[in-house]
Amino acid sequence: MSVVETERHGQVLVVRMNRPERLNALNQEIRIALAETWIDFRRDNDLEVAILTGTGRAFCAGEDMKETLANKTPGGQRLAIEDPFATGALEKPVIAAVNGFAMGGGFMLVERTDLRVAATDAIFEVSEAKRWLLGGTNHGHLANLPYPIAMEMALGFRFTAERFHQLGFVNRLAPADKVVEVALEMASHLLTLPPAARVNTVHMMRRMRPKPTKAQRDLAAALHEHGAKSDLLESRAAFAEKRAPNFKGWNDPQDRYRMPELSED
Repeated sequence: MSVVETERHGQVLVVRMNRPERLNALNQEIRIALAETWIDFRRDNDLEVAILTGTGRAFCAGEDMKETLANKTPGGQRLAIEDPFATGALEKPVIAAVNGFAMGGGFMLVERTDLRVAATDAIFEVSEAKRWLLGGTNHGHLANLPYPIAMEMALGFRFTAERFHQLGFVNRLAPADKVVEVALEMASHLLTLPPAARVNTVHMMRRMRPKPTKAQRDLAAALHEHGAKSDLLESRAAFAEKRAPNFKGWNDPQDRYRMPELSED
């Protein structure tokens, strides 16, 4: 059984994360399998649209914390191959069919897609603040949300699919067992468009989305160093051991008042 399974529906490829026992959490094996799947999808001229979903009761629970703790590699190791979906190099549209939880890195996968169908009981959360994580790639995806909503997400509040539908982050709501079916209906519409118009429109719309500036990414990297690194390991250990974390804050209390400044691009 592969950690990523695919199904062809004519010109549509359904990509299914398949680690249900771990709520489709992202370990190195599934990251590599997803990258290889997107590379193959990009090269296959018989495929025009992809649908990303998960097996079981979760879309994706984010980073596999147990594997990260064991390997001492926060955020996972760098992949030896380039993932065109992650880098934005994928010219073809991708639709998310969100079943269950989309947490942390799972939420980021949803945010990278072009259209979104969510189960009525789906839950979204950005978990980084709870795990003592911060970075340009971790929070840059929030730039496309209204500021107070982005702040709420960044601070770890959970969002229901219904609320995200009201906010315009989700295109369609559906029963959990119908999300792929509804996504396929959306894909069918895309296939009625002239191919060049579809590809060029997706390309243009993606370029119009707000993105973090280099200065903001640099600030995020600096802030990632601002605090007690022991809290990072403590948060992961507490998660794996299913206990409340014991955070210490800053190594030097005066560091609270030495915040890095946002420079101009």
